[in-house]
Amino acid sequence: MKAKLLKGAIAAAGLIVVGATANTAQAGTLEDVRAADVLKCGMNTGLPGFAFTDDKGNWQGFDIAFCKALAAAVLGDPSKVKYVSLTGKQRFPALASGEIDVLSRNTTWTLSRDVDLGFTFIGVNYYDGQGFIGRTALGVKSAKELDGASICIQTGTTTELNLADFARDNGISYEPVPIETNAEARAAYEAERCDVYTTDASGLSATKATFKDPQNHMVFPEIISKEPLGPLVRQGDDQWADIARWTLNALISAEELGVTKANVAELAKGADNPEINRMLGAEGSTGEMLGLSKDWAVKAIASEGNYGEIFDKYLGPDTALGIERGLNALWTNGGILYSPPIR
Repeated sequence: MKAKLLKGAIAAAGLIVVGATANTAQAGTLEDVRAADVLKCGMNTGLPGFAFTDDKGNWQGFDIAFCKALAAAVLGDPSKVKYVSLTGKQRFPALASGEIDVLSRNTTWTLSRDVDLGFTFIGVNYYDGQGFIGRTALGVKSAKELDGASICIQTGTTTELNLADFARDNGISYEPVPIETNAEARAAYEAERCDVYTTDASGLSATKATFKDPQNHMVFPEIISKEPLGPLVRQGDDQWADIARWTLNALISAEELGVTKANVAELAKGADNPEINRMLGAEGSTGEMLGLSKDWAVKAIASEGNYGEIFDKYLGPDTALGIERGLNALWTNGGILYSPPIR
């Protein structure tokens, strides 16, 4: 009766309830994924370190690792993923339409995307910021000296607006050269269709690592924006959002607690640390709360390791990208990365 009265009050007030109905219809992603026996994961069309194919044509990378962990947590098998390559323009329609179950593609968490577009960001897996790369031959030392420059920029991204704001604030003009993918941007920049390329600093490191002459290019010192990147799902299915969120949190917590790909199976038998026991299913009922098996986190961590292992494997100092942890270090090690308690 109370629900009917509430609906009547909403209708009487003339409020639109279409969005709520649509969100309700989206519920049940877990059941859909299990029925299909595959996780449909939207990812980049190709970005070194984050999403790329190995010599055998298999998708690998920092963002891909999350897809594998989520598939392992839900389906018990990190290989049960259908990867859908998406440009900046394609990614949001694909998620909204149900073409994919989760988007794990260097996407910035913003108010409009969260609220207006109707998505749920499940956390931050990489703290980034927008920067610039240019040829050293330009003789430019700062992005503030780019007045009149041509700048390659990906369409359908926050970088367009950030660049416009930066140019206005610093009184510079520029010629935009629109491109859709990182590969296209790299080709356009190398072909000298633009003087400078701007994107997330992580993307600049990935791009520079592919150049034959990286010493002839420099990343300018300015970081002009906050770019908290992370996976996202559709609004209206809280259970699915919780599963995705706590899978990411488990990878972060595992690093802090010393749980690795190598020792997770042994620790799952029982440890002295109660938080490890709760996370790995030796105590408590976190799996039941999520609608998953009790060893959901064990399977997620076993797929590619904890957050630190994944970062080091694909992005860290010993890779071609050579990215230091910086803000993405654990809060106990000078960074701002941490998970809420698993309890």
